[in-house]
Amino acid sequence: MSTLIWPSIAPDELRAQEDATQQREIEWLLVSLQESLHSLKSGLDDCADLLAPKEPGSTLVLSSLRSEHLKGFITRVGTRIVKGEINLRLASLPPPKGQTSYKLSISSSPTAPTLVLAQLTTTRTLINACLDVVDATRWTGDAGNADFISGQLRLLHENIQEAKSALKGCTEEQKTWYEDPVDAKAFSPPLPANVSFHLSVSEAAVLLNVRTLETVHNHTGTNTPLSQPVAGSLTGLSIRERLVGALGGNRPVFHDEAHDVFSFKGQEVRVRDKVRVESQDPSLLAAMAKLGALERSVGLWRRGLEVVMGTEEEEEEEEG
Repeated sequence: MSTLIWPSIAPDELRAQEDATQQREIEWLLVSLQESLHSLKSGLDDCADLLAPKEPGSTLVLSSLRSEHLKGFITRVGTRIVKGEINLRLASLPPPKGQTSYKLSISSSPTAPTLVLAQLTTTRTLINACLDVVDATRWTGDAGNADFISGQLRLLHENIQEAKSALKGCTEEQKTWYEDPVDAKAFSPPLPANVSFHLSVSEAAVLLNVRTLETVHNHTGTNTPLSQPVAGSLTGLSIRERLVGALGGNRPVFHDEAHDVFSFKGQEVRVRDKVRVESQDPSLLAAMAKLGALERSVGLWRRGLEVVMGTEEEEEEEEG
């Protein structure tokens, strides 16, 4: 079945009519996008409000699974950790005399260094950038210029994607624990030199990794693991280690970093003990869900405008 125009139109006139129709579609879409940008601003404001530094903040419970290795809490206000107490029970970190655990307390002194979650700072910066783009698009730009609006939508889409990625914890800019150690004076008393305290965000949850460290001595070599299995040892422990365990001594602890060497504060170190604890943060979960919804909406707007403009294939080639 075919569709014919009757009476027939000359090819030049047909192309002119097609161009005029396309232009009317673009104009209609650009007008409707102004309303969509208004709703986008509202959603971005909600995200910014969820990450804003409002008292009393979010208090998150920290507890290691199926063990007493780590118990405590932290309080987050915006991007900062303003309060916290962590009790550790690790063989490599003996508690003070008369105590059953080693206590880490985040200092409340106004002169103490601040513990900041860099990923939340990145997310807030990107959300604010999106709000600026929306305002520029609605009030100072050429709302009738399809190329301008398409470029603004692309910028919005990329910024929202990066903001969501920061909350998911999968950005390339995120520093590792040994690259970005916390200031020992952020704690009262100061954090012990052989302890690494690292906070980050993963899947909109606050992730805490506490590590006890030991210096790598020159006579051991930097490639020697903490415990080398010997031939005939089915358990992976040497005879010496099994004897230590049988006599009630500290058994070696195995984790994903046990055999690695890291450069930490100018020293080569190994991780003796490692405790990893996640705590779900309702505000961060809500912000990530909203950013996901906004990402999908802006993606649809981008694609719709590109289809009407006839630039969809060009955009796909550039992204590919």
